[in-house]
Amino acid sequence: MAEQVGRRPHVRPITSEWIFRHPRYLKYMVREFSCLFIGAWTLMLVCALGRLSEGPEAWARFLEGLKSPLIVAFHVVALAFAVYHSYTWFQLTPKALPLQVGEKFLPDGVISGAHFAAWAVLSAAILYFSGVL
Repeated sequence: MAEQVGRRPHVRPITSEWIFRHPRYLKYMVREFSCLFIGAWTLMLVCALGRLSEGPEAWARFLEGLKSPLIVAFHVVALAFAVYHSYTWFQLTPKALPLQVGEKFLPDGVISGAHFAAWAVLSAAILYFSGVL
């Protein structure tokens, strides 16, 4: 077998800035990063259930701790990430769940729109029954 002299394959350098090359990459990474905040909020919810099971004094201390500006800011950021995550998932739903009616598939907008409508109705119902609306 003859040796090829002077031939070097091109190796594309991968830098830490690859996510900024295309907006699609950045949106994907933000979506993946959002799970950290949603997971942290879920752990906070589990801690809340633990404090609730410990009695009224522990629950009152937990509620007092939630009034901290840092915790309020965390809730705002976690909510923003949860909304972004939900929005991007509902945009992807037609790709993950194409619905066929007869010989034709439903348009993407109908599938996404149904999910957004259900989200709005459920959110309004929760706000209504919680006394906010």
